[in-house]
Amino acid sequence: MNNIITEKNKKRYLPHDINTRKYAVEMYRNCGDINYVCRKYHISRTSLWRWNKVYDGTKESITDKSHKPKRKHPNAHTNQEIRWIRNYVRRNPRITLCELWMKLKREKGYTRTITALYRVMRRLNIKFYKGMNIKDTSKKKHNKHYETPKNIGEKGQMDVKYVPNECKSKDIPKDKRFYQYTYIDEATRERFLYWYEEHTPANTVDFVLRVIQYLGYKPKEIQTDNGIEFTYNKANIKKTHPLEVLLKELGIKHHKIQPRTPQHNGKVERSHRNDNERFYSYLKFYSLEDLREQGKRYLKRSNNIPMAVLKYLTPKEKRAELEVFGMISYAI
Repeated sequence: MNNIITEKNKKRYLPHDINTRKYAVEMYRNCGDINYVCRKYHISRTSLWRWNKVYDGTKESITDKSHKPKRKHPNAHTNQEIRWIRNYVRRNPRITLCELWMKLKREKGYTRTITALYRVMRRLNIKFYKGMNIKDTSKKKHNKHYETPKNIGEKGQMDVKYVPNECKSKDIPKDKRFYQYTYIDEATRERFLYWYEEHTPANTVDFVLRVIQYLGYKPKEIQTDNGIEFTYNKANIKKTHPLEVLLKELGIKHHKIQPRTPQHNGKVERSHRNDNERFYSYLKFYSLEDLREQGKRYLKRSNNIPMAVLKYLTPKEKRAELEVFGMISYAI
């Protein structure tokens, strides 16, 4: 008689089979010694009393009944709420959890927490869209404390990302490269994206001017890595980099992180991982103009996705909130 719980024979409570229960109850009724019966069959007194109370001579009487509640919990998701969730996911197969939660709150008056939404989706086996596996080249970050600026325009991070080859159409040569320039304001997480065929100093200067035009202000400080598109430090070139010339003219401080430490640009690196999941996992473009047009729509969506770090505000909402309280560090 095997009373051991195995992966093949998982049970919710004690793993005593029907025969064990039947023999234990019959022996107890014959001898009346509960201690002896419990030792012999390795069962508890409470279980034996429970089986003895319901046993009527048939095995069915001591079979475990369903433990499922007869009524739903009063705070459980209603059928209407579940229909809302299913419909949103069906109509927006690439929607994120935060986007779904915010849409439900604003459009349907959904009052549950985001954790409750996540749990009910797991229970109902409602899955999010999973795109192609695009390799993440970012390295693990350090757990060193970093004081995030609290004012708009106080500091921003800028970086360049390769556009994955999987996103190119067959008409584009395989050796043709495209690059995504990214700027992110650290306080609001508001971003600006633009795409180029090369990552050159000239394109970097063009991108910074576009950033200022898009955001409507000049940031106090811009942080970059040490790539040749941002600085000549590692290239042994004696002339001044065009980006440094531009930033000096605009009165913007250029902060270069330590070499080989991409984690110091963690916010923009993390946003690139989100781009892989939300944009590049399903993107297919046919030209640079097509890439920029699709990217423009994605940028609008990206700046309107709620973020946990912003207490589930969107970057646009966070900027509006800080502007109301006068938390501004930029000059127009």
